[in-house]
Amino acid sequence: MFQLLEGATPYREADAEEYTRSGWWSGLTLGDLLDLAADLHPNRVGFVDTGNRVTYREARERADRLAIGLLGLGIKPLDRVMIQLPNWTEFVYAYFACQKIGAIPVMLIDRYRQYEIEHLAEITEAVAWIVPVRYGKTDFVPIVQDVRRQCPHIAHVITVRGEVDLPGFMSLERLIAENERSEANLALLAAQRPDPDQIAHMGPTGGTTGEPKLVTRTHNSIGCNVGYCSKVWGQHCEDVNLIVGSIAHDLSFGKGFMGSVITLGRLVMLDSTDARTICETIGRERVSSVIWVPTLAQRLLQYEELETFDLSSVKKMHSAGGAAFPELVREVFGRLNVRFHNGYGATEGMTTITCAEDDVETVCSTVGRPTCPGDIYKVVDADGNTLPANTSGELLVKGPSVFTGYYKNPEENAKTFDENGFFRTGDVAKIDDSGYITLTGRLKEMINRGGESISATVIEKLINRHPEVAVVAVIPMPDPLMGERVCAYIQPSAGAHLTFEGVVAFLREQKAAVLELPERMEFVEVMPYTGAQKINKQELRADIQKKLEAEALAREKPR
Repeated sequence: MFQLLEGATPYREADAEEYTRSGWWSGLTLGDLLDLAADLHPNRVGFVDTGNRVTYREARERADRLAIGLLGLGIKPLDRVMIQLPNWTEFVYAYFACQKIGAIPVMLIDRYRQYEIEHLAEITEAVAWIVPVRYGKTDFVPIVQDVRRQCPHIAHVITVRGEVDLPGFMSLERLIAENERSEANLALLAAQRPDPDQIAHMGPTGGTTGEPKLVTRTHNSIGCNVGYCSKVWGQHCEDVNLIVGSIAHDLSFGKGFMGSVITLGRLVMLDSTDARTICETIGRERVSSVIWVPTLAQRLLQYEELETFDLSSVKKMHSAGGAAFPELVREVFGRLNVRFHNGYGATEGMTTITCAEDDVETVCSTVGRPTCPGDIYKVVDADGNTLPANTSGELLVKGPSVFTGYYKNPEENAKTFDENGFFRTGDVAKIDDSGYITLTGRLKEMINRGGESISATVIEKLINRHPEVAVVAVIPMPDPLMGERVCAYIQPSAGAHLTFEGVVAFLREQKAAVLELPERMEFVEVMPYTGAQKINKQELRADIQKKLEAEALAREKPR
């Protein structure tokens, strides 16, 4: 009998029945989707990175062989497997190998370090970790050893693009090479096929505040979310889809990676944000569709040599994960002759997007409509009362695309879901009479740096460990390129003399991720407080805005 993973929140029985009866849920697993693509287009190149071109047939065969190898290691259905890979084709094999045996991938972006990884490993009790030996300047082996000392339940470390001669280490390449797709092994895989209502995927998110939380998503939920979104913005089997942001992020993963698989297109995975490299890749691969955050689109448009490249193959661009300013949208339409699809989404499953029929002004001013007709979006006031059209309030969502709770986190779930199962997004929005959504603010204690969600609370906790810090408050600092950057206001202890460099060095000692290093610090004698004796972050935001304006004015004055 089917039993949902313990610690995950099930869909309400009546809701699940409605989603199935209405056809929002297909009943296919994510592994089924890869098999379907390989059956229909076995010789089509489905996945491309900087050094590899892989057909759908090859992807399925390697995923199957790796899945058999994972079973041989003793990894079972519902075991959690952390995947921390850059935009490499090996991600495809690793992700779908887990899906084939019902193991649950836990998505880690490549920038995560010990602090976040240990936290997520402990919550999930992960038994395996798929990770590069080295990526860029980072040697992951010492990081892995460090984490395993704190998390001995990680029994298997599966390295990619390299071998490590240490206990518990095995290379992904060897697992693929040493296991065959024999009839017996394929029958074994078929027997492991998970229930489509089972948890298929765990994605970390900052939630509202604090440590990373884990969003659980089922096969049916992800398939619904990706499938309807791809229809709305016109993804199809002849598309060559480019992703530049980390494949572990919801936008790159859902709309790029899974969107390509579900529409039988081609995915080009780039692990560089260099504008020249992006332009060269678009020209070489004849990219037709780009999925990325607005910051990267802005960088492309600011590239001085942009006009020297042939980007005429690009027909559409899907951008979400940050504010797409009207100037950016109009420039993409006018200068690049590319249709811009403005969107809104999150790991939790809410997804809206503008469609091909929308005019430029609609794309500039809204994030479109919900992609799945079965999803319900509403705006409420502080008392939870539904507000009329064109009135700002907190955005609440519920439906077959939307998750039902954070993993093993009943306290957070009690705060973020109402009595009818609606998820409180923490975003302030208004919905017009046609269902188009305009985002007007947010309630969350999060900083959005170029599409990266960074928890101010986590950074505050790390800085607060410094023995010479009395009080700290971390706020978003407006930035024309990244949208927001991290700014820390620090009140030193009496007699202490803190410096920017010293605090950053301390954070590095705490094994903080790069994203958690403030890009500006303001040292104050006394922190401002509200009447309720909470740090007045509104006053701090006004202060940094004033400072930025004064600095900009000083730069403009003739010398």
